[in-house]
Amino acid sequence: MRLVTRRLLLLFAVALILWTGSAHAQSSATDAIRRFYDVLLQTMKNGQALGPSGRYRAIQPAVAQTFDIPYMTSLAVGPKWANLSPSEQAQVTSAFQRYTVANYANQFDSYEGQQLRVSGEDRRATDTIVNTDIVKSDGTPVQVKYRMHSVGGGWRIIDVYLDGSISQLAVRRSEFSSVLGEQGVNGLISTLNQKADNMVGSAR
Repeated sequence: MRLVTRRLLLLFAVALILWTGSAHAQSSATDAIRRFYDVLLQTMKNGQALGPSGRYRAIQPAVAQTFDIPYMTSLAVGPKWANLSPSEQAQVTSAFQRYTVANYANQFDSYEGQQLRVSGEDRRATDTIVNTDIVKSDGTPVQVKYRMHSVGGGWRIIDVYLDGSISQLAVRRSEFSSVLGEQGVNGLISTLNQKADNMVGSAR
């Protein structure tokens, strides 16, 4: 009887640990966005002093840590991804990361009282949506949602929805498809790098 009781207590303890660990992992999706927003806000406040290349270097580690760039790149390229060589996949992924970082460095260039607010998350079967608002200096809120999945023990962004519904990944997939059809993979790599250069120069 004592042996059975001990086993039940052990099972209960293991279940409690697993439940607690799961709850912590789920909540870290929101935490990840809060950390990312902290970097954006600090970069904005020092934006003019940093300049485009400085903002790029400030934001780059946060993007690498918060976004699942390889996964997002494969989805944006679509079925043609499987036909690319490992070298081509690596080059497209690198160019897409440069473009993503440069876009944030360009958009979040100065601070005029804007607010970056995280309002909560919606947990789903395979991913989590983190709800946020970017409040402009005139008080106008822009709803931004982040779709995230768990990978490597942490939460990473796999899509961004502007105004709550416009999927940036879907937009990129349409853009990539057009460039790939007209210019091939080298054209896509060149296009992404050129767009990054136009926004922040040759910063890496």
